[in-house]
Amino acid sequence: MADALEQAKKLIPAEVRMISGCQDAQTSADVSNVASFQLPDPAGMSGGACTSALLKILYADHKAQTDLTFQEVLVKMRSILSSGKFTQIPQLTSSRPLDVKNPFEIVPDGCTGTRRAILIGINYVGMQGELSGCHNDVMNIKEYVMDVWGFKEENITVLMDDGKHADPTRANILKAYTDLVNASEDGDAAFCHYSGHGGKLRDQDGDEADGFDETLIPLDYASTGQIRDDDVYSTLVGPMKSGVTVTCIMDCCHSGTVLDLPYMFKADGKHEEMVVHPEFDFGPLTALASHFLGAEVMNNPTIAKIIDMITKWLTGRAKNGQGFSAIIDTVMKFGMNLIDSLQPQQTGESSKKDD
Repeated sequence: MADALEQAKKLIPAEVRMISGCQDAQTSADVSNVASFQLPDPAGMSGGACTSALLKILYADHKAQTDLTFQEVLVKMRSILSSGKFTQIPQLTSSRPLDVKNPFEIVPDGCTGTRRAILIGINYVGMQGELSGCHNDVMNIKEYVMDVWGFKEENITVLMDDGKHADPTRANILKAYTDLVNASEDGDAAFCHYSGHGGKLRDQDGDEADGFDETLIPLDYASTGQIRDDDVYSTLVGPMKSGVTVTCIMDCCHSGTVLDLPYMFKADGKHEEMVVHPEFDFGPLTALASHFLGAEVMNNPTIAKIIDMITKWLTGRAKNGQGFSAIIDTVMKFGMNLIDSLQPQQTGESSKKDD
């Protein structure tokens, strides 16, 4: 656990938490009537089952002035979903080993910084697979974070395909995440909500245990492609500064590990605490360093500095908008150059290799 925490701190400087509506292998439901969820002022009749169940719990908690724990919130979500015949199992993932028996919070106690939010709702209007409740999800969650957590209108970015807000295209979504990273500083709180389709694509770089990348599906996916979890990590999760608390709610299919966070609590009735995700791979940075440098160099006390250098390369390339495959290529070249520099210098005959 200690080794995992040290690696997590290097790869994900910020404290990032995510509530997902289901596991990677599951789909997330859209409900046609949210009246049964008893929201104080629902924006419409339909909505995502995950968002609606969560808001029902959190508004009741706020009204009763109780302090439900993270565990209690997720278990209650599962109970509500189950009573509605939904099979999806909510889960909480995090960049740090969060105590799920602590009170649920979006903004940590003592936070004095700015509170910013990115809210994305995609109904795919007029398209195959059109949804009906994602716009309502955004408006309901917006009201909640403003009323309960003090987020201000000017610090909330909304992307919706409703003709009134900026469209949730691939470019606009990634730009919103990048802008959030650039604006956030130590002591700030960030909140991200996504309601729309989620998917799975064949993994391209070998970093997924199940062989698939989890994805968000932007409005213009047909022409620009889906947003892979690698892209979300490179744009939002990895570059976010230390000292920032980020809370995300992903109300979409196959969303269990879409942020690639190492710690997990699953509301399946079997888990009582957060554990290291059994399939989480802290590579490819450490794996690449081991592969290129070998055991002798890996045991050298300077290896921590080398890995820090690689991590900085990763973060820098991510901020410049490179995808994960391009980042891997960069790290590979760095590793090869490092190996060359560590080779013992030969005397006499030239050590230059033929091209």
